[in-house]
Parts: sequence; structure tokens; C-alpha cells
Amino acid sequence: MNTLGFLTIPAGIVPEQEALAFGDVRLTYADAQARVRRLAAALAGLGAQRGTRVAALATNSHRYVEAYYATAMLGGVFVPVNYRAKQHELEHMLRASEASILLLGQRYLSQVEALRETLPALRAMILLDADTNGGLAGYEDLLAAAPEHEEEAEVDDDDVSILMFTSGTTSLPKGVMLRYGDFSAYVTANVELADGTPRGAALLCAPLYHIAGATNMMTTLWTGRRLVLVPQFEAGQWLETVERERITHAFVVPTMLKHLLDHPDFERTDLSSLELVSYGGAPMPFPVIRRAIERFPQAVGFVNAFGQTETTSTLTVLGPEDHRLGGAPEEDERTLKRLRSIGKPLPDVEVRIVGDGGETLAAGAVGEIQVRTPRAMKGYAGAESPFVEEGWLPTRDMGWVDEDGYLYIAGRKDDMIIRGGENIAPAEVEAVLGSHPAVEEVAVLGIPDVEWGQRVGACVVVRPGASVGVEELGDWCRQRLSSFKKPEVIRFLEELPKNQMGKILRRELRTRLEAA
Repeated sequence: MNTLGFLTIPAGIVPEQEALAFGDVRLTYADAQARVRRLAAALAGLGAQRGTRVAALATNSHRYVEAYYATAMLGGVFVPVNYRAKQHELEHMLRASEASILLLGQRYLSQVEALRETLPALRAMILLDADTNGGLAGYEDLLAAAPEHEEEAEVDDDDVSILMFTSGTTSLPKGVMLRYGDFSAYVTANVELADGTPRGAALLCAPLYHIAGATNMMTTLWTGRRLVLVPQFEAGQWLETVERERITHAFVVPTMLKHLLDHPDFERTDLSSLELVSYGGAPMPFPVIRRAIERFPQAVGFVNAFGQTETTSTLTVLGPEDHRLGGAPEEDERTLKRLRSIGKPLPDVEVRIVGDGGETLAAGAVGEIQVRTPRAMKGYAGAESPFVEEGWLPTRDMGWVDEDGYLYIAGRKDDMIIRGGENIAPAEVEAVLGSHPAVEEVAVLGIPDVEWGQRVGACVVVRPGASVGVEELGDWCRQRLSSFKKPEVIRFLEELPKNQMGKILRRELRTRLEAA
């Protein structure tokens, strides 16, 4: 199935229903379809066809969404580029993708111009948010001059639809090849097609270069829900938009959720329209989700959606029923335990826990999480396949499964601490520190040590208005952990350094701890 159908099929059912909202721009399904067809004609005039790489370097907008579907209409490969990338990362992504057409925001023009001689495949650039500049075509000018392209390219399910780069927190970003069939399988299995009944409105603030942004764009339009976009996340704007647009569905990363809870307008904002708030992209600190359950309207359902770019988004889900508190004490105790998990696998996902020797481990044992799903990526562009036997994909995440089938994360494989030959999972120590009433967030990692190989270090963020010292936290851990797992270095920070999706930058923290 060509993913263009996520727009055109609902457009045939509810053509006059509002599909996209961005600032003052309001587009019905019919409007959006017509604009996509004109952009496809303009891109074809620049040489785009089946297999052509079309890149986008910009913040979220309705034009960004149109660019994806116009590329799909031609059977091309869309390349969403991280607009926060450093110059060397940007050059790597544009070169590795072999993008021949680039749609970009004007603020990034100077960056790309400085790289132009190193990008031999790049033939044309289009300004998404400005008129013609220095000979470059403006997006709206192109649309105004173009006819509507009528022919939808035939694609194979195995054809690459999006080349999406990983966050690159430990190395250069890797290009993940996601196929038309991968997205078709994910979207059609997880949401229902539009039928004219009210489906609400979804707020998209996650960047469209992230898998959560891309899949939200697809599922929202397919199901007939209005997609409301903001350029980037800002807590005050998010709250105001939810109230004004009567948002029913939203996705946030843990850092965003914390900023919302801390915002002075949170209690004054009408959030009664919200039905579902899903979160993911990075591990959710337990104190943050606990606060969210207590402070958001009681009717709001929370969903933890854990996944990877390599698996076309979600693998496991911890649903609303696993976030409900206020029942019998034993039920709440079970819920509080499960809130530290990432839920259970979706129906099309298999999960196994693997030991160092490749053996499958029993419930409760910590090992590497491996997954198998028919919507796993085609592979990494220009790199060897990461798959092992029979289609299993190592995630590089360590974890375990409890007796009820809930999956828990113990940290990244590369983050495991080995002290005197003993393996220590950072997540276990983080859970203990995070359970202290004065602790808001914590990150635990290994520090090189001549005697033990590594020592356990912790960076701690204290809750607003609370206070705690190193000695008190040390005693707290001593009572709850084996002695070799207790942090030997504790450093207090105002906030943990994170990337735009809320993943902790452990290399930066390690530098701070080593200097402590």
C-alpha cells in the first residue's frame, strides 16, 4: 500500500472535514489533498520520481506534512532531518541519504550553503517558510504555479518510504530504512479508518524527524482526527493550544510532561477535553508520571508507548488501566510496580530476553531485549544488517519480564556497570534513588576506577522545595541495595542534560562525574 492512502482514502470519505491546523492555517482533507498534488507536480518538475530522495530540514508545519505525502505520491524516499543537528552531523545525514531535493526553513539556509560543495547529489532546494531567496524557489510560489498531479505511483511494500536517522547520542546518526509496508502494517493495525464519526483532535509537538512524530502524523489523518501542529514544544503554548483547540489526544516525551507539570499555568488551564496522553521516546521517571496521574483530570488515560525507530515505532504498551490509582491497596501496589515497566508487547511483536551466551532467559532474569516483528526496518543505509538468526533484532536495551508478562528496562547494554566483576543495572539503582521523596530525577552510570574497574556514580535533581544531602541518600541506598551497588559518587544538578526527545546525554554526565 502506498502511504499516500493515509490522506487520500479519508479524503474520499470526509473531504470537507478539517484535517490540518497550523497557526491560522486550516485545511480540510480535500484542501490538503489538492496541495499535496500540486507539490507532487512541482517536485516531479524538479526530477523527483520513484526512489528519489527528498529531504526536509525544518520545524513542524502543515507544509512538512504535505512534503511527505507529495514524496509518497511519486514513490520517493522522504528524509526528515534533525534541525538541531551539529554541522558535521547535518553533513553526514545529507550525504548519506543522497538527497537530491531539500525543503528547508530559511533559518537553516546558511548551514546548508556552507556544506553545498560536499553534497554532490543535491540538485534543488525549496524554502518552506519564505518567498524566493537568492534564486531559491519559495514553497507557496511553487504550489501556485503547479497543476495537480493525478497519478499515484505504484510502490512495493518493500520500497523504502522514509529514511530516518537515529538520534546519534553515542556516534554519528544511522539511517534507518523504513518501508511503505512497515508503515501500512503499523497504521492499519492500530487505528480505525475515518468513518465520519467524531474522532477529536490530536496535538503534535514531537518533531516530524522522530518516529513518534511521523507515525502520529499518519495515524491521526487515517483515523479522521484533526491534526494540530505546533513548530516546537513550549509548555505554555502546549497548554494554551489544548484549551483553545479542545485537544483530545497528545503525545509527549518525559521532559515535556515534567515541564507541563511545572508550568505556572498548568492548574489554570482547562484540560477537560483531553482523553488520552501517550508518552515515550525516553524512560519516564517514576515521580513524573506519578505526579501526572495525580494532577491531570481524572478522566485522562495515560499510555506508555515504548518503541524504536528501527521497529516503526511502538513495540510495547502500558495502557490506561495500568495507570489507574485510587483502588484497593493491593491493586494500587500492583499498579505502582507496573508503572516502572513499559507494558506488554503489541500483538505483532515478539520479545525475548537473551543472556551473554545467546540463551533465552527465564522471567525475572536480566538480559538483552530482542524483538521480532514484521514491521522491523529493512536495515541501516550503508551498514551491515543488525539482525540475528530468524529475524530477531537486538535492541541494545537490557531488561527483564515479570511473571505477568510486563517488560522492564534495566538500561542500555553499553551503560551496564561492571564493578569488581559484578554487573550492576543502572535502572535498579535509579529506581531506589528515585523512590526518595526529595528526588525528582536521577541518572546512574559507571565511572572508570583503577581498583574496581568502575564505580557507581549518580547525578540527582532534587524536587522543587525539597532538600537532601549526599549522606542521607547514601543511607537510603544502603538500606535498599547490596553494598556494591550503592553510589560512591553523588552529584546534585539543577537538571539532567538531554537531547530534544528527552534522552539523557550520559557522555556529558560521565564527564561531570569524573571531574567530581
